[in-house]
Amino acid sequence: MSERSRILDPIDRLSEIIFGLLMALSFTGTMSSVAGGEGGVNAVLVAALGCNIAWGIVDGVMYVLTTVVERVRRRGFLDRLRHEQLDRARELFLESLPDDVRRVSSPKETEALLVRVRALSPNPRHRVVTARDLKAAVAIFLLVVASTLPPSIPFLLTDNVALAMRASNAIALAMLFVIGARLGRYMGRSPWPMAFAMAAIGAVLVAVTILFGG
Repeated sequence: MSERSRILDPIDRLSEIIFGLLMALSFTGTMSSVAGGEGGVNAVLVAALGCNIAWGIVDGVMYVLTTVVERVRRRGFLDRLRHEQLDRARELFLESLPDDVRRVSSPKETEALLVRVRALSPNPRHRVVTARDLKAAVAIFLLVVASTLPPSIPFLLTDNVALAMRASNAIALAMLFVIGARLGRYMGRSPWPMAFAMAAIGAVLVAVTILFGG
């Protein structure tokens, strides 16, 4: 699948799963101390699922909002390049370039690129919110909610809240380890440091919830 055909890139997909898992880890620990003892499994399960559904909605909406803000900002910048005096447009254009690109680009190359950018005519049919944005928001919602499902399995198999929570934590930590390894490979580095780092973050959350009675 090409990069352009992907609704979310790999880092976005893995990040949303991580957010869902961390939310589930922190929330199940909190709810277990509230539900307590036997018979509170359903309360913990429903609360964790409800929390991640709410977070998935919020995260999807925020994705659309930040995408719209960045798109409008980018179009405004292009409009400024078109309408500013050439000297000022050149200054703005150079400031927008990454440091590495600026160091390897000659003045003649940047000037030629700026002239081509200024020659672009604005497209009045551009939409602020696109169907792709909405599809991405739905994908984010589904990823966040789906990430809750594997850690929820122990709550379906036992009525013991403490046992279910410990098993749920173990599943979530294992998933964080695997996702961390995937992130490490995506970064082009050894998968193990990131895998252990993600598992360590989850373990800290578990330790904190246990410390406060989870």
